[in-house]
Amino acid sequence: MFYEHAYISAYELAPLTNADYSGCFLVRDGEKLVGVLPVYLQSAANPLRRLHEAYPEARGGPVLLSHTWHCDDAHVPATAEVLPVLLDAMSQAASILDARWYGFVNVQRGGALSRDLRAAGLPARHLTDRWTTDLGSYENYLARLGIRARANLRRNERRSREAGVAIEILSVEHAALDEIALLCTKTASRFDNTGFYPGVTFSRFVTALGDLAHVIEVRQHGKLVAAGVCLADATRFHTWTCGVDYAVDGRYSPYGVLFAESVKLAIRLGRTTLEGGRGNADFKRRYGLSPRHLDAVLIRA
Repeated sequence: MFYEHAYISAYELAPLTNADYSGCFLVRDGEKLVGVLPVYLQSAANPLRRLHEAYPEARGGPVLLSHTWHCDDAHVPATAEVLPVLLDAMSQAASILDARWYGFVNVQRGGALSRDLRAAGLPARHLTDRWTTDLGSYENYLARLGIRARANLRRNERRSREAGVAIEILSVEHAALDEIALLCTKTASRFDNTGFYPGVTFSRFVTALGDLAHVIEVRQHGKLVAAGVCLADATRFHTWTCGVDYAVDGRYSPYGVLFAESVKLAIRLGRTTLEGGRGNADFKRRYGLSPRHLDAVLIRA
């Protein structure tokens, strides 16, 4: 998903992170493209805060990274033999750009890139977790939950209907993206991530995603109380970002409504894996998602 041409092009058009430089390494074997690696030179304290917690020695200077912070599943679309070539290219670029460090963020532990980096003698440090679960039917999903979690979802759906909640699935052309951007920004600020979704840039970025994106709007009496921007690839459905306003009429959770609708939409689209994103670990564990550890691998330039 995060290496699709449409996603990278959207990020170039409307960069959600204020990168000092962005580019993409292409490795060719003759006429054949055998490796791709987008890179971004970043120096802002946020979103680098979590990286600096893992690598405090990297504070105070720019870092050349792949992929962006808005990608929660970094890998290298290339064969293992190409990775040393890309690492050498990153090293040279870091030197040219005066970056003190270079490397990868949000690498799934145990995945192909993680194994290849470890085989190259490059240790990793834990950043955060990404949450995921397999999907079949919605009833099958509910059956896997604990009794209380299953009852909570069903009760929340009933209460939201009684409270006059309406749910719409929209294309980016018809979604209220400016309104959604404000809600996502407000929600991110609750978790000390102010600026993670800059308003005007957010709307331009999501619009540029086109058919990759599915927008869920949850409204009560016309007021937007929850919204999610979801991305779908061949097999996976990514709940990429969301915003929630808990000041609602009635005893229901707008986030619970949004989450349940995300699961249902993923199933309707025929996707077999729900990628639930990062954060909110207690909720996601309670509702059947499992953690995938995400690491950073930084190399001193």
